Amino acid sequence: MSEDAELVSRIRNGDLDAFETLYHRYKRQLYQTALAITGDTGSAEEILQDCFVRAYGAMGRVDTSRPLAPWLYRIAVNLSYNWINRHRHWPLSLDTLIEHLIANPASSPEHAAEGSEVRECVWQAVASLGFKQRSAIVLFYVQGLSLQEIAYILDCPVGTVKSRLHYACKALRKKLSEDRRLTGEVAYGTQ
Repeated sequence: MSEDAELVSRIRNGDLDAFETLYHRYKRQLYQTALAITGDTGSAEEILQDCFVRAYGAMGRVDTSRPLAPWLYRIAVNLSYNWINRHRHWPLSLDTLIEHLIANPASSPEHAAEGSEVRECVWQAVASLGFKQRSAIVLFYVQGLSLQEIAYILDCPVGTVKSRLHYACKALRKKLSEDRRLTGEVAYGTQ
């Protein structure tokens, strides 16, 4: 039995410590996913909380023979999608978004500042993508999920995930090659 399956069993039996363990295990990844999709720290925090409230309420229906992470990501992505439909804008500055996404408590201020313009360009390009392509990019490149996991999360075939990634990367290459802030070295091969 996997660690997550064991936690689910304990949660089903009313063990709140097990739920807290589950929360701490996945909170950062789910928060980063919601933040990357919505671009709003407050909404990402709300989505994170809503995600775990919904997960807790549905623990009785969880299939413990399957990995838990894709199911949690699916809840977070669906909640983020609902947020996007309600707001359709990026109220948070991209600088703040980038810093939250790449923040590493162990890194120095010099390291964090290094490459910020390139990251800003990339995140502006990502922010310009539609929800479906942006979700695929975030789940694949930021969260490092497999194509099968993304297909499950987005409720579509693996081929559709591949297509979304292909067209998203094509759009990003085009946008980044047109960005005058990037040097030829950085934009090399993007046309």
